[in-house]
Amino acid sequence: MARFEIPRGLILPVTTVDVRLDTQPHPFEIENIAVIEENWRQEHAANPRLYDGTLMLPSELRLSGEGELVGRCHAVRFATMLYWRKNKGSPDIEHCFAQAALVARDGALVAVRMGSHTANAGRVYFAAGSFEPEDFVDARADMVGNMHREVMEETGLDLTRTLREPGYHLHSINGSTMLFRRYYLGEDAETVADTIRTFVASETEPEIEGPVVIRSAHDLPEGTLNHLAAVARWHFA
Repeated sequence: MARFEIPRGLILPVTTVDVRLDTQPHPFEIENIAVIEENWRQEHAANPRLYDGTLMLPSELRLSGEGELVGRCHAVRFATMLYWRKNKGSPDIEHCFAQAALVARDGALVAVRMGSHTANAGRVYFAAGSFEPEDFVDARADMVGNMHREVMEETGLDLTRTLREPGYHLHSINGSTMLFRRYYLGEDAETVADTIRTFVASETEPEIEGPVVIRSAHDLPEGTLNHLAAVARWHFA
C-alpha cells in the first residue's frame, strides 16, 4: 500500500533525504496503463514535440518529526506523469521533485518561464525537472546532482561552487512535493538574468523562454506555480 505522510501547505525544514529506487514497476502505471496510453495519444497529438521519456515517481514518501524525508521511487513513462497531472488525488502516486531556489546578491529570486513547446508552457518556477534515472546513485536519489543538472541545462548557470543553505526545505500541496534549497548567487538579479538570456539565445531548442526576476511576493508574474508563490512569501517575509 502506498503511503504519503507529508504535512500539506507548509514550508518545513528537511535535515536528511533518503529516497530510494524500487526497480519494480509503479503499481499506478500498471493499473492505469490503458487510460495512460489514451491520454498520451491526445497529449502528443496536441503537442507532437512532447517526448515520452523516463522519469521517477514515488509510491511512498514521508517526513519524520526529526526532518528526515524517506521515500521510494519507481521509473515510469512521462505519459504516466501527464495522466497523473490531469487526475490528481490518487492515494497511490505523487510527484516529488527538487528545485534550486536562486537568490541574487540583491535578494531577488531568479526563476524561469518555460518554453512554449514544453509540457509546462508559460509556467514560472525555479529551473528544475522531475527526477530521472541518472539522478539515482547507488539506488539513492541525488538531490544536489538533480538540481545542478537541471539549472545547468535550462540556464547555463553552474552551481557547483555557489554558496548554499546546509539543508533543505519542503513544500507539499495537491499531491506534489517540492524539496528546495536556496543558492546565493554573487551577482545582482539583472546581471544573472542577462547571463541566462545570453545562454538561451545560444541554444538551438532552449527549454525556457527566459529568466523571471521576482522582487516581492505581492507582485508575482502570470503563470507562477503555487510552489514558487509559497517560497516567495516565505523568502521575502
